[in-house]
Amino acid sequence: MKILFTGGGSGGHFYPIIAIAEAISEKAKEKKILPPKLYFMSPSKYNPRALFDNDIQFIRVPAGKIRRYFSLLNITDFFKTIYGAVSALLEIFRLYPDVVFGKGGYASFPALLAARILRIPVIIHESDSRPGMVNKWAGKFARKIALSYPEASKYFKNPNIAFTGLPIRREIIHPLSNGAREFLNLEESFPTILILGGSQGAQRINDVIIDALPELVKKYQVIHQTGRDNFQSVKQTADLILKDNPNSYRYHPFDYMNDLSLRMSAGAADIVVSRAGSAIFEIAAWGVPSIILPLSKDVSHDQVGNAFSYARAGGCAVIEDDNLASHILVAEIDNIVNNKSISDGMRSSAKEFSHADAAMKIADAILEIGLEHE
Repeated sequence: MKILFTGGGSGGHFYPIIAIAEAISEKAKEKKILPPKLYFMSPSKYNPRALFDNDIQFIRVPAGKIRRYFSLLNITDFFKTIYGAVSALLEIFRLYPDVVFGKGGYASFPALLAARILRIPVIIHESDSRPGMVNKWAGKFARKIALSYPEASKYFKNPNIAFTGLPIRREIIHPLSNGAREFLNLEESFPTILILGGSQGAQRINDVIIDALPELVKKYQVIHQTGRDNFQSVKQTADLILKDNPNSYRYHPFDYMNDLSLRMSAGAADIVVSRAGSAIFEIAAWGVPSIILPLSKDVSHDQVGNAFSYARAGGCAVIEDDNLASHILVAEIDNIVNNKSISDGMRSSAKEFSHADAAMKIADAILEIGLEHE
């Protein structure tokens, strides 16, 4: 059996594919079938090590991005998309997979178009509460559609829809509390905030956290993932602001967190502050109360919807970008951490929202169609 994954361009598209690949390998052993051959078609490898570790063969195919605003790049990317579609058609005809799984985004368009032309079964997954253009189009012919948010169903007329949640990699789905405080050099029995900036918009969060630092370190330990590009400027500013502050040791900035440090941080955290991308489902799986700070609608069309969907489920509080200020964030953190009924309610609701079996459900559907088509 041959399975082709397509998507990419961001970790929110790439890592769910890795989670599904892990689940497919596990399911193949469970069902006692030969391990499928796995392929990933995209303009870039994104994380070559993750592909290698999961025995996924990479096929490079260019793809052009369609922007929702005027840009001369739309013209050049139009021709890139045509070239990518022709390349994908030739590559997929040569490979002829039994099923194509599309994660959405502009990077998946060439492979999904080729699969449509060659009548190869397609399954898609939509990460957001409002689907992107490629998935809305692919939903018209996909055999099955998996959704992270139930609100997204109204955008599809296809009856073969399942609300699965977002696939999460095995490496990060379970937080580690044993030894977490020693690993991160944290105080025992002192509340801890974990701040995740995400791949976009980290600078806005960083600025607000820096403003709030003197107040935060009085009451909390702060684990702050700044983003690699922002780390030096954030650390230098924090050092200046916290100079001679007796609580400065409670601030722990990181440029990047590997899987172990992320799980340890999740295990130590009393609350998480994050953007509203795929991290929502990681936070939900950890069962940690959270404050979600979605990017504004003019930057991201989906994050506000994602955030309020999670809030309606009871897993978080939301502060929109226009209202984001240091005093408001500190007040909201205090309200959640100091109110056990609120924090316990968020923990319970987060677990219900997480759908930790998402990767397994999607792997089952892919293998079912693949075996049928083989």
